[in-house]
Amino acid sequence: MTAAPRSRRERPAKAALSREGIVAAAVAILRAEGLRKVTMRRLARELDTGPASLYVYVRNTDELHAAVLDELLGTIGPAPAEGDWRERLEKVLTGCTAMLLEHPSLARSALTARPSGPHYLRLVETLLELLLSGGVPREQAAWGVDLLLQHAMATAAEHAGEESPDEWQPVIRALREAPADTHPHIAASADALLSGTPEARLSWAFRTLIHGIERTAVPD
Repeated sequence: MTAAPRSRRERPAKAALSREGIVAAAVAILRAEGLRKVTMRRLARELDTGPASLYVYVRNTDELHAAVLDELLGTIGPAPAEGDWRERLEKVLTGCTAMLLEHPSLARSALTARPSGPHYLRLVETLLELLLSGGVPREQAAWGVDLLLQHAMATAAEHAGEESPDEWQPVIRALREAPADTHPHIAASADALLSGTPEARLSWAFRTLIHGIERTAVPD
């Protein structure tokens, strides 16, 4: 027996669309299915609406992905209250990298995404505050923020996803077997080139960048 159709008046009312609700739904899809599934069509199905209605709040998929990135930047904890300003700065940047590593597809997208929301602004404000508190000139601090965030995102993108140890074997073999007569520096440095944990290398890179930002003036 075919069920009688329900009147629209009997159906629960749909929640009104909003940018905040759209971004929240996009984040939920990202966590469950990855960034590739965060499309206008998929989001419209999730929100029980048509794709065209979403464009009132989000111009395109790129803007949507940038908004998702901004939302997740809000999960990064504040700068620790204790410690040297360089250590505090490194911990914020490490937290940013760790957040991106939890979402491999977002990490790769972050290299080209252009977040501009409140969480991105808070992160930039925090980085500037820490650099300036250490006596870094304002211009160097401003350029340094861009450099530090680029490294955090590039590192996360490089190591995002499920990597098999076998993927690195050709690189490791090439470095270890480089002939000393044609590549003397590689032959002498093979162990150093391949040494260190990812965590140690990330910490060293941030400390190196921070010290360079302190000492390198921006060009006139």
